[in-house]
Amino acid sequence: MTSVVFVHGTGVRAKSYEKSFARVVNGLGRVRAEVRVVRCLWGEEHGASLGLDGASVPVRSKNRGVGGGELLDEDDPLAVWALLEVDPLAELREFAEAARARRGGGARAGFAPGRQDPWHTIADRVRGLSLAGASGGGESVAGASGGGESLAGVSGGGESVAGASGGGLSLAGVSGGGESLAGVSGGGESVAGVSGGGGSPAELVSDLAPHLGPAAGRVAHEISRTLGGTPPADGIEAIAARAVYALAVQRAEGPDGADEPLPVDGADRDAVVGALTDQLGGTDRGGFAARAAKGVAVRALNSYLSPLSSLAHSFRAGITRGSVPAGGDILRYQARGAGVRAAIRAAVREAVDSGHGPVALLAHSLGGIACVDLLAEPDPPAGVELLVTVGSQAPFLYELDALTALRRGEPLPAAFPRWINVYDEHDLLGFVGAKVFPGRVTDLRVDTRQPFPRAHTSYFAHHRLYELLAPELP
Repeated sequence: MTSVVFVHGTGVRAKSYEKSFARVVNGLGRVRAEVRVVRCLWGEEHGASLGLDGASVPVRSKNRGVGGGELLDEDDPLAVWALLEVDPLAELREFAEAARARRGGGARAGFAPGRQDPWHTIADRVRGLSLAGASGGGESVAGASGGGESLAGVSGGGESVAGASGGGLSLAGVSGGGESLAGVSGGGESVAGVSGGGGSPAELVSDLAPHLGPAAGRVAHEISRTLGGTPPADGIEAIAARAVYALAVQRAEGPDGADEPLPVDGADRDAVVGALTDQLGGTDRGGFAARAAKGVAVRALNSYLSPLSSLAHSFRAGITRGSVPAGGDILRYQARGAGVRAAIRAAVREAVDSGHGPVALLAHSLGGIACVDLLAEPDPPAGVELLVTVGSQAPFLYELDALTALRRGEPLPAAFPRWINVYDEHDLLGFVGAKVFPGRVTDLRVDTRQPFPRAHTSYFAHHRLYELLAPELP
């Protein structure tokens, strides 16, 4: 039996750690059932906090707009999801604006007596969306279908939306495929093109199920309000499905955001969005704009850049408080990192003393930096046979000469264990190590199909990751 010590990264606290820990347990359990996963939660005791209740944050006295930055490429496949991270309804509003422009300044388009406006028909379909049976393998997710209960007042902003509950439709068969990949190359070679990862989206469905009804109700209300009476246009089904999904994710993360973004693999996201699109009668299963909707998301996102810069200044205090766990942990580790390394050492000792075989460290982000520092110390913990860093900055800090235990130009100690480094090219906080430590690090590239920053927190929802690690664990 192998013991895997799971070391979290920056910004993580108890609630989010337990979610990630459960994902790792389930993911490794699918490929190596005998593996024992050991907790290493250091964030509660050694993470950063505003000890003076934000006294260092200035109060903004004048709101002055700040200009906006480069426009996004219309062909960027992640532009849609980058937009929806900012505002789940922005793409839908841009679509409605184009529909109103086609109508012109005249009266609303009329319809024959007794005939329902087609947009209201689509809104009714959106209200009927359901995630029942979407977990794969035919299992039902409790609370996913809405059960016919009325969801008044889910629209936000004081608007009431009645009848937004699910309607019994199902997402059966949305689970992905996913071939097993074994044989990770060694000797410092980079394994490129390890994309995909489609397994069962059961965990994602479980996270979103309680929030689908309110999200669908909000989108249905927006369709009726902004598109009613406008000429028909193609592409609304996929746009509505994306909006429902993005709103459900936002609700799942809570009104103030979770301790870290919800880990979501892009394959699972696209499977769920594709199934929602199918329910609405659309064909755009790829999850991106098409036909008349081409470019809608990017135009909307580009228009958001400048106002968001101004809003960021207006809400600086709240943004600063929200970013303290993530950014503050990094700064605090650089000055007070001994406590984090001691916590990892203690977890390794517990794993070794338990007698459950060799030990592997599985470390995310800042946790990977701390593990490299610990294993490079003169007295590293005994028993660690494999280090797996995921989305980590350790090679980058070495190049900056900013690691605690290893100066730039010094080789890894001879006793340093085998090191596998996992990264995603869309993760701006993930770095490669094969060229930094030739012959000592194996880089593995995965593709979670998520934009940054969600790409940084979605590794452990990526099913292919565990298939890659299975043959590498001692």
